[in-house]
Amino acid sequence: MIYSMTGYGKSVLQLPTKKITIELKSLNSKSLDLNTRMPSIYREKELDIRKILADTLERGKIDFSIFIEVTAEDTSTQINVPVVKQYINQLKKVVDGDELELLKMAVRFPDALNTVREEIDEEEWKAIQTEITKGISALNNYRLNEGKVLEKDFNNRIVIISDLLDKVIAMDPARIEGVRERLLKGIEELKDKYDENRFEQELVYYIEKFDITEEKVRLKNHLNYFIESIDSIDSNGKKLGFISQEMGREINTIGSKSNYAPMQQLVVQMKDELEKIKEQLLNVL
Repeated sequence: MIYSMTGYGKSVLQLPTKKITIELKSLNSKSLDLNTRMPSIYREKELDIRKILADTLERGKIDFSIFIEVTAEDTSTQINVPVVKQYINQLKKVVDGDELELLKMAVRFPDALNTVREEIDEEEWKAIQTEITKGISALNNYRLNEGKVLEKDFNNRIVIISDLLDKVIAMDPARIEGVRERLLKGIEELKDKYDENRFEQELVYYIEKFDITEEKVRLKNHLNYFIESIDSIDSNGKKLGFISQEMGREINTIGSKSNYAPMQQLVVQMKDELEKIKEQLLNVL
């Protein structure tokens, strides 16, 4: 089972005087990269929030936000009445005007409004923690669903590579026979006698040099291990990335040893499928 690093989660808490929305967005990243946005009243809880996110989300570029929408008569901003009255009195000395118009001007001046610093209500904070957990759960469900799509794609591409490997195995005897024939033809073109025993020794040397038996076996094992790892509980992008590197090493070796155009064409196709797997692995948690 694999999880994608791409995801979205949201949870809404409705209180008597306000609506609090928790929102999480996740993108791929080599490590955990947290970015938090929240009203100043909750800033003292930021370290607690970061710890919760780090303990549950493991990896990815995470954008975490808390939004507040006031739904009732509950505000921390109050009119500074003495200051506003003083502004109005001063304005009357400068201009003649309606008091309502003077009031509109006065409230725009500095210190006309006071913002009272709110304290976090502990019961409210407990409710917010619960909503954060719900938001994380929604994000993880999204990641899981995205992971299922990636898993299907990986399985399809592994099957393609496995089928191409079977074709490589099937044509290998013809490739070796081709090596033998080219060597014989080269000897015959010399129009000279040659030591047959020496020729057989050289033939064995070249056949061993071009032999890809070990690479075929190892690649088949890596393909099987990749599928097993996807289905395991501890599956993760880094582990699958290491396996894909080993697969690439064997495919490259087969290509360099093959010295046979039809086989090299199959190797190119395997490389293409493997590159697509590696690209998608960047999104796996």
